[in-house]
Amino acid sequence: MRSRFFLLFSLALGLAIWLSPVPEGLTPEAWQLFAIFAAAIAAVVSGGATILLAAILALVAAVLTNTLEPSAAYSGFSEGFILLIVVAFLVGRGVVNSGLGARIGFLLVRSFGKSSLGLAYSMVATDALIAPAFPSNTARSGVLFPIVYSLAENSGSHPWEDSRHDMGAYLMLCSMAGLGLSSALWLTAMAANPVGVAMVARQGFEITFASWLMASSVPTLCAMALVPWFLYKVFPPGITKTPHAPAAAAAKLKELGAMSSPEWITLGTFVGMVGGWALAGVLGLDAPAIAFFGLAVLMISGIFTMDDIKNSGDALETLIWFAILYTLSTELDRLGFMQYVGDLLGSSVDGLSWPVTYVALTSLYVLIHYLFVSQTAHLLALFGVFIGLSQPEVPLPVMAMMLLLATNFFSVITPQASSCNVIFVGSGYVTGGEVYRYGGLTTLLCLAIYLVIGTPWILWVFSG
Repeated sequence: MRSRFFLLFSLALGLAIWLSPVPEGLTPEAWQLFAIFAAAIAAVVSGGATILLAAILALVAAVLTNTLEPSAAYSGFSEGFILLIVVAFLVGRGVVNSGLGARIGFLLVRSFGKSSLGLAYSMVATDALIAPAFPSNTARSGVLFPIVYSLAENSGSHPWEDSRHDMGAYLMLCSMAGLGLSSALWLTAMAANPVGVAMVARQGFEITFASWLMASSVPTLCAMALVPWFLYKVFPPGITKTPHAPAAAAAKLKELGAMSSPEWITLGTFVGMVGGWALAGVLGLDAPAIAFFGLAVLMISGIFTMDDIKNSGDALETLIWFAILYTLSTELDRLGFMQYVGDLLGSSVDGLSWPVTYVALTSLYVLIHYLFVSQTAHLLALFGVFIGLSQPEVPLPVMAMMLLLATNFFSVITPQASSCNVIFVGSGYVTGGEVYRYGGLTTLLCLAIYLVIGTPWILWVFSG
């Protein structure tokens, strides 16, 4: 009953926006699409509908009202990176099937398994170490997800059940947040980073690999230290202390014995996929094709079967809702809505001192990401706008670097804020509503860390 009320409330909100006068500077199509998008997001946040149902209703509304042409509305289903996410789901199941996932989980538990917090830190550290070789955080999510999934399963924390809160939900959310932070740490860890560096270079400010790492290191490492602890407090796992787990994991490893043939095949496939993704840009390889090839190897080996396909409803669900929300966000940008919002919010800082302008623009830049389903699209649409609004009052190095870092750490603000989130949200361990609540709080914490600790550090790094 409660969910129906919030669904009706969300629909009423969308209708109220739709019937409101179109703001000057926007087309009717842009305003109508915003009304549909706002209603969908409100339904998910309030619990009125699942993210899948909300996305489907939004797609139907956009097409039947002629707000979007069908060819545009369905375009997200052809995006390669969305297919990469879906295949990563399937490969992750193969890693579990082979027994390799359990072995990796036992190895991690043996080393860090005295607490759920220790496991969370190990996941964040693992991602931070491999991130500089991966210009795709989506590809890295395909590396981490099977490990996190196996850790949860082997701890008796199962998806779609109450036991998901024992450990899986917490580890999934920590891993999602960690992906954004590791992307902020390294210039080469996310595709949008070099794009932003190139954009600001046209204004005479050069950022090198070394200067990026120097500027990002202190605030990002502080965030990596605080975020798992923060989530441990506000979104605690049911299982916190596991003092006997390392010894039990060591016994399990001894019981497993030497690696089996399926494990070796899966490990070789997994390493090959990781290497292919890391070198994709250099060799001109297609990341989704690499993932499909890895899945094919697992199918030929019998590690992944047709029964697994039939039981992979979560992959299909993810494909549908993310493709739809990605399309709506992209079309909002194409219709000029994002530029309009950026200009509108930016005008509110006219006449303020540079520190106030800097904090206000950074905060607005983060807040606006509620409307985006791509970090790169956000940067391309608004990075230049916000840099322009900050000049000449705000020192260019600190403004540019902070916006570039924000493009990464805000990736957990919503379930669809980054493509790397999708595989974790679709796992059955964490819900869309939980990501909106606790991902939003995590983003607020990161914003405070980067502004308070990062600002003076960045000013010092680029003072020379």
